[in-house]
Amino acid sequence: MSATSHQQHRRRRTYALIATAAGLATVGALAAALPATASADERSDKGGHGHQHSRYQDVQLLSFNDLHGNLEPPAGSSGRVTELQADGTTKTIDAGGVEYLATHLRQAREGEKYSITAAGGDMVGASPLISGLFHDEPTIEALNKLDLDVTSVGNHEFDEGAKELARLQNGGCHPKDGCYSDKKFKGADFPYLAANVLDEKTGKPILKPYWVWKKRDVKVGFIGVTLEDTPGVVSAEGVKGLKFKDEVETINKYAKVLQRQGVKSIVALIHEGGAPASASYNYDCEAPGAGDGVSGPIVDIAKNITPQVDALVTGHTHAAYVCSIDDPSGKPRMVTSAASFGRLYTDTTLTYDRYTGDIARTAVKSANRVVTRDVPKAPDMTGLISKWNTLAAPIGNRAIGHISADIPSAGTESPLGDLIADAQLAYGKELDPETDLALMNPGGIRAPLTFAAKGAEGDGVVTYAEGFTVQPFSNTVNLQDLTGAQLIQVLKEQVSGTNAASPKVLQISSGLTYTLDLTKSGADRVVSDSIKLNGEAINPTATYRVATNNFLAGGGDGFPTLGQGTNDLVGTDDLTVLEKYLTANSSATNPIAPPAANRITVVQQ
Repeated sequence: MSATSHQQHRRRRTYALIATAAGLATVGALAAALPATASADERSDKGGHGHQHSRYQDVQLLSFNDLHGNLEPPAGSSGRVTELQADGTTKTIDAGGVEYLATHLRQAREGEKYSITAAGGDMVGASPLISGLFHDEPTIEALNKLDLDVTSVGNHEFDEGAKELARLQNGGCHPKDGCYSDKKFKGADFPYLAANVLDEKTGKPILKPYWVWKKRDVKVGFIGVTLEDTPGVVSAEGVKGLKFKDEVETINKYAKVLQRQGVKSIVALIHEGGAPASASYNYDCEAPGAGDGVSGPIVDIAKNITPQVDALVTGHTHAAYVCSIDDPSGKPRMVTSAASFGRLYTDTTLTYDRYTGDIARTAVKSANRVVTRDVPKAPDMTGLISKWNTLAAPIGNRAIGHISADIPSAGTESPLGDLIADAQLAYGKELDPETDLALMNPGGIRAPLTFAAKGAEGDGVVTYAEGFTVQPFSNTVNLQDLTGAQLIQVLKEQVSGTNAASPKVLQISSGLTYTLDLTKSGADRVVSDSIKLNGEAINPTATYRVATNNFLAGGGDGFPTLGQGTNDLVGTDDLTVLEKYLTANSSATNPIAPPAANRITVVQQ
């Protein structure tokens, strides 16, 4: 199907969905300021009504990123956003859930004849049980219903490998688990873009590199890339046979291709991001100057992408920002990210100049909007969630443990990180009594454990579904031998090498302690002589038996020294390990309390 016919089909379906949402309050899109050269006649046609050939046409771009299969409202802090108030104070707002995201997007589209919905990757992967148990087919179904037009791939799209990603795009039953209903899975209605992901054998992109949205005489091109370091954050099996190219070079290459095809308006969908200066989604990124409110990889990327690209939709860092960063010609360009888990969407107005076929960038306006839960639920999403929950219930509702209070997953060292590391140490000792310690990567912990019941299980009960949401990757817990010198080096790699700018502090099992001095720089931030196991200094020449998951054991997340371990032993999956620990160490009358998270002494700057 051509891009044009595909788009016409999708818009017809959008209008049908909007009709079902009649009676919902309209959320107006931001009005863009037109260039001063626009005539009064041209200004009168901003909504696309009346005279067909006015010079300027506003195009609404709605975008989000890092949904990670969160169809239901996320738990704990993962389901909240922080909003900056006019008086300088902040408040938290419950946000997220596709029943509400659908309503907000449909309201935002009302009255907008030129509207595109795009995403910045990680739509699937690391998903809660309702989606992850079914290889994320439920999320693809939900995105189809949301009328998503296009997305880039993210690193998590490769969790199950390129063949599974192709199945999500093209449809078909899972090769191992088959079909989940009498209807064959039809795949995504929208294109996944993977311009910088090449097949090693052919040297060609494994999916479409770009896609063009067309309506009447308005054309907007989209180029999609994921971060070049995807192999460093995905298991080796997931990226087998693939090459990941530089984001800037790839986008610049395909911008030229689109220009040669007569497409002058271009948006880059980039699964790489930055760190905002504030935790509030609506902070002023331009204070004190343009783009000063964000740092990290996306800044250099934005500064080097060709000026032919008019806006960047980004992701990966799960952060919220709307910033203008100068392109190589010194012209401001919009760079946005909508946090994660469907808690926000970005509402951008691109003013299309029919005379040039390009975006009038002086007119680009953008803002992040909260997916509040005070709007009506979209009935079609409620039905979808109910259908998949019914299939998941026999597995997901089983109790696996009891807790006395919330066990948070946030922080340099988190209570949940400690609990998971302790579970892996206990399992390691089952496999080999000589096991000394366990290390857990913080990115593998996807949600907190909350005391309040999600269903009928009762407060304090941990269900299999909740455990799955915490650890959805099906990593194995492995044992390996490291020397004391290697163990010290591993801890230093948390804050040096590829992790220097954005530290990845491993969660550690009981008995391992050390000081993290953030007033220092690089590897020196881990104070070597403070590293102790059960009160004794680490002996550089001694051998230590270490439990980790297979992702870390392969050197993932910037820990190459973990990839040098010896005497490997592969165990069972990490969720089974967590379940075993909770079942053995808790009951309704004697629940587990949150660990104190006092194993790492942090010296603040």
